[in-house]
Amino acid sequence: MQTRQPPTEYQDGLFDRLFIRLFSRKMAHAVGQKTALQGYDGFVDLSQKIMKGRNAEEQQALVAVVLKSLVPAPALWLIRTLFSPTRLVCELNAWFATVLFEWLVGPCEVTEVTVTDANGEPRQQTSGVHIQKCRYLEQSRCVGMCVNMCKLPTQRFFTEDFGIPLTMTPNFEDFSCEMVFGAPPPALETEDCYQQPCLAQDCTMAAPGDRPCPKVRG
Repeated sequence: MQTRQPPTEYQDGLFDRLFIRLFSRKMAHAVGQKTALQGYDGFVDLSQKIMKGRNAEEQQALVAVVLKSLVPAPALWLIRTLFSPTRLVCELNAWFATVLFEWLVGPCEVTEVTVTDANGEPRQQTSGVHIQKCRYLEQSRCVGMCVNMCKLPTQRFFTEDFGIPLTMTPNFEDFSCEMVFGAPPPALETEDCYQQPCLAQDCTMAAPGDRPCPKVRG
C-alpha cells in the first residue's frame, strides 16, 4: 500500500515556470475558473477544479481541448500527413518528451523498448520514456486525475492527433510511469489502472473502501 512520504522538492527554472504558466492559463480558460495558488500548486488545483462535477469522459474531453489549443490544427495535420510512426520518429518523440515534459512529470530518461511493427514483427527501439516519480501523481495523489487528466488524454492526443501511437503505464506503488511511443494504447478495461483502488490514505477526494477508484469509471 502506498503511504505518504515527504514530497519531492523541485526547483523550477525559467523554462519550467513558463510552461506551468502557459498550461495553467489554458486550463483556467477551458474550465472557466481561476486559482489563487501559484506555480505548480495552481496547476494541480486547476486540475482538481476540472474533475469536480464532471464524469471521466467530460474530464478527458476538456483536457483534450487544452492540449489541442497548444498546437495549431494545420500543424497537427501536417505532422499526421508527413510523418508516419517510423522508428526514428518514435525515438525522436521519446527524446523530445524527456525535454519538454520534465516540468510536468519530473526527471525522466529514454529507454529501449520492444514494439510491434506494421508487419506484426517485434523490434527494439529507444522510444520508451521512464518517469522516475511522476510529479503530477505524487502531488495530486489521485488515481482518477492520473488516468483522466494525463494518461488517457495524452495517449489520445499523440495517437489520434499526431498520428504517433503512445501507451502510458503508471505505477501507483512508486509513482513511476512508462511511456512507449510506437505502441498503440490498449483498451482501458484491460489495464491494471482500471481496477486500481483509490489511494485512500492520500487522496483528498477518496472515500474509504473505494475499489476501484470511482473517478476512473464514473
